Amino acid sequence: MPNLPDPVLWSIPAFVLLTVVELLSFLVQPDEEEVGYAGRDTATSLSMGLGSLFTNLLWKIPTVALYNVVYAFTPLRIGVHWTTVPVMLLLQDFCYYWSHRSNHRVRLLWAQHVVHHSSRHYNLSTALRQPWTDLSFGVFYLPMVLLGVSPAAVAFCGSVSLVYQFWIHTERIDRLWRPIEAVFNTPSHHRVHHASQGGYLDRNFGGILIVWDRLFRTFTAETDRPVYGLTKNIATYNPLRVATHEYASIGRDLAGAHGLRERLGYLFRGPGWAPAPHDAMTDATSDAASATPSTSNAEAAA
Repeated sequence: MPNLPDPVLWSIPAFVLLTVVELLSFLVQPDEEEVGYAGRDTATSLSMGLGSLFTNLLWKIPTVALYNVVYAFTPLRIGVHWTTVPVMLLLQDFCYYWSHRSNHRVRLLWAQHVVHHSSRHYNLSTALRQPWTDLSFGVFYLPMVLLGVSPAAVAFCGSVSLVYQFWIHTERIDRLWRPIEAVFNTPSHHRVHHASQGGYLDRNFGGILIVWDRLFRTFTAETDRPVYGLTKNIATYNPLRVATHEYASIGRDLAGAHGLRERLGYLFRGPGWAPAPHDAMTDATSDAASATPSTSNAEAAA
């Protein structure tokens, strides 16, 4: 198995330097229309990023174990070479699109991803606001392993994607050359993804490429100025609460749920899902009926 570097670790000095440069640019040339930086918000983003470096080590243990088992059983092998790495990156980006899209459409997965969207600011420090949990355990990238991509190469491609997505978290860069905007994920496209107004919600899921969104009809171009954050923003800068607030919300909903159907809905349907009033009545009636023997069964037992 190849011994590949971790691009994220190598890029940390560049992350810090570029963030400082962007911050200074707002001090030298402020823009009233841009959100810019705020001290406590930036501190929270940096804390989330540092925390994720340690928590991700724990979450990688079951992922690496799963990948190694699958890799041992698949007969296919794709070696790491300058001709194959672009193909691997393309495969990773395709899998990332579906992983990212699922993180917005399945509430349990949204609970981990919401961390990244919890800031009402949009700058390079926002890119560092990373989750501390990973309940998907890398299953979205299993097709790469099944095709013969080594677990080390899968991790390398994931790190390259993460490094690429750092620079698109900025308002300081406007639209780029049209052919680049047509193919790649850019600051303009990703600003839409981080916006909270209706027409921008759940759009532009691509990592490096935006072509997947165009192909699967989840693309929206930037027109109105985005309003960043969540549809229901959280009033905290506490990193622990930022990391866990949606899990706590799910727990409250599960505690008040009626029946299995509602509980599954709160876990696996969209983040804004709620049962209709008649669903609660139906589930309660069903539960009561299942707990009481029918007349024929009661008579038979007698």
